[in-house]
Order: sequence, then structure tokens, then C-alpha cells
Amino acid sequence: MNDDPGATTDALKQIVAIALEEDLGSEGDITSNAIFGEADTGAARLITRETCTISGMAAAEEVCRQTDPALVWLPLVGDSQLVPAGAEVARLDGSIRSILAAERTVLNFLSRLSGIATLTAAFTQAVNGTGARIAATRKTSPGLRLLEKTAVVHGGGELHRIGLYDAILIKDNHIAAAGGVTGAIAAVRKKHGPDVWIEIEADTLFQFREALAEGADRVLLDNMTPGSVSECVAAAADAESLKPRGIEIEASGGIELSAARAFAEAGADIISVGALTMAAPGIDFSLEVVE
Repeated sequence: MNDDPGATTDALKQIVAIALEEDLGSEGDITSNAIFGEADTGAARLITRETCTISGMAAAEEVCRQTDPALVWLPLVGDSQLVPAGAEVARLDGSIRSILAAERTVLNFLSRLSGIATLTAAFTQAVNGTGARIAATRKTSPGLRLLEKTAVVHGGGELHRIGLYDAILIKDNHIAAAGGVTGAIAAVRKKHGPDVWIEIEADTLFQFREALAEGADRVLLDNMTPGSVSECVAAAADAESLKPRGIEIEASGGIELSAARAFAEAGADIISVGALTMAAPGIDFSLEVVE
């Protein structure tokens, strides 16, 4: 699986360019351009109004660079850093037109990505001491996956796989179309070789036992209760001789923050949470021009 938590430079440039294009269009900031001249300069402070875990600083800096290469971006905190409400996170200095043109796009990236990092940090804190890890899913905003998964890492979580291309994950529709767990795993091994790393979804204890017998490396227990997870953990212990190196157990499917620790204590090695990237509330940041 992919262990690279960040967007490449080219990908980040492309994402930021699209974000600026949808805000500035072909005419730019017609309000600021009417009020200020090209020679008018100023400074601004970026402040968080909420306690949060920071993410999105690289995207914010790239917004400033693309808006105006002469615009000075001075970060005062780093990604992954927990900051209190009212903290100043960065300063901008340069053309007042450029500061105001970049403002909303900078704030949008910081709000969205810090929200994801903050929710992830809450989940990781909820399972602290259990050994369980929190992971992202592919439930991401189209076009923003690399940034959003990076935000999960900034909050202490794991990427899981980036997309369909970098890890095998046999899901329920694969199993149904292949005629069962055994057939799906056999087809993957035929294509990729006997030693390929395989994760497979299981909806029942029976399917989990099938996956164990076929030597899956990780089983995703979908929409199970903590009690059902415990049963699967016990079954894995009983069948250790089938796979001496062990098997990872992943719990997934609508797991809320209040329930995360119960799944961890039931024995899940990984808890994957779509809500990290689909339901994280944005963090309130503001940009204040210094008079």
C-alpha cells in the first residue's frame, strides 16, 4: 500500500490552480482592483477561532505563490500542531490586492483540511492505549483526495490505500460476482501471484472464517458490532495455525466517535472511518488586514 501521505508538488499546484480559477475567473478580484492600486501594500494575520489540529499549510502557501509570487507567506505553526482558539497561524505581507485575492481560497483549504485533522485527532485520542489505529477511506471530495488523506495523517491517522490502483481490497460486490470468497481470492492470486498482499471484506463470521482459511492478510469487518468483532478475533486466534504470521482485523462501517474505543477494545487492529473526510466540520479561520 502507498505510504506517501502528501500530494506531489505537481498535484498540489494543479489543485490550487483549479481552486483559484473558480474564485478569480478571468477578471480577478474586481472589487479589490477597483479600490486599491497596484502599488498599495499591506499586511494581514491568519487566526483560528477554534482549537484545532492544523492541516493545509502547504496548500495555503501555494495559493499565495500562485496569486502573486511577491506575496510573502510567513507560517507561525506547522501541520499536525494543536493550536488554541485565537492563535495566529500565519502572516501575509505584500500587495493588498493580492492578499485579498488569496484570502478565501487560503481560508477554504485551512478550514477543510484542519477540520479533517481535528476530527481524526479526536478519533486517535479515543482509542489511545489500545493499539488500534485510525484510518481514512476512499470517501473523499473529488479531486482533493491526496490533500484530505494527508490531513488524516496530520491528525494521527493512516492513509489506508490511496485508490483502486495501489492495494488489493476484495469487497462485497467482487465476492458476489466471483461466486464467493474462495473464488475471488483465487482469481487475484492467479493474476498477481501467490504472495500478493490481500485484504477482503467480510459481512459475517462465516465469511471471516473463509478468509482465514484462504490466508488473507487483512479482513475488513463491515458493519459489525463490537461483539461480532470479538467473535472474529477469537476465531482468528483459534485458527492461528492457518496463518502463522497472523491476520489484521479492520472494523468499518458507520463507526462514530463515541463507539470507536469499543471496537478497539474488541480487538480491531484498524478502524477505518469515512466520516473523517466526509463529515468533518470545517474550522473557523479568519484573515484580518492589519491597519
